[in-house]
Amino acid sequence: MAINLSKGQKVDLTKGNPSLKNIMIGLGWDVNAFDSGADFDLDAAAFMLGADGKCPTEKEFIFYGNLEHHSGAVRHMGDNLTGEGEGDDEQIQIDLTKIPANIERIAFTVTIYDSDVRHQNFGQVSNSYIRIVDETTNSEIVHYDLGEDFSIETAVVVGELYKYNGQWKFNAIGSGFQGGLAALCGHYGIQVA
Repeated sequence: MAINLSKGQKVDLTKGNPSLKNIMIGLGWDVNAFDSGADFDLDAAAFMLGADGKCPTEKEFIFYGNLEHHSGAVRHMGDNLTGEGEGDDEQIQIDLTKIPANIERIAFTVTIYDSDVRHQNFGQVSNSYIRIVDETTNSEIVHYDLGEDFSIETAVVVGELYKYNGQWKFNAIGSGFQGGLAALCGHYGIQVA
């Protein structure tokens, strides 16, 4: 049975389940019922971070333009351009045994593509969540509903996996940023053109 988290809560993933290896991070959202004149294209990404909280290189930024880390540890399952339908809108697969030793945390984010041009923000998005599924048993182990805390933000750090004393944990973060993907990239040490 899944553990439902609130903002700021942390949970052990591997301490009570040492065989946990392959997990799927599912991210989902709905767009509020009004017309901004353009489709909402929300994008999930994973930032693989070193001890300094930054990506060692741009190769540790996993998103629609770089779907898989060379280690095989993190794989984005592809871009959903509309967010239509039930269930997860985008998914990221993680192999905990392949995460490079220099990576101490993986931050999961959602941004609104072209938000400036389309005049869109997370105040227009609802029912956002992140969930973690044990792919071996296909059971949901963690679920975090973001709630409706956002207004003008165009990027959200949803949560992060992090290593502590050799164990993997998950932290429900839910913090918003203005400035979309570029702001997140800057925050995590990635240079954007």
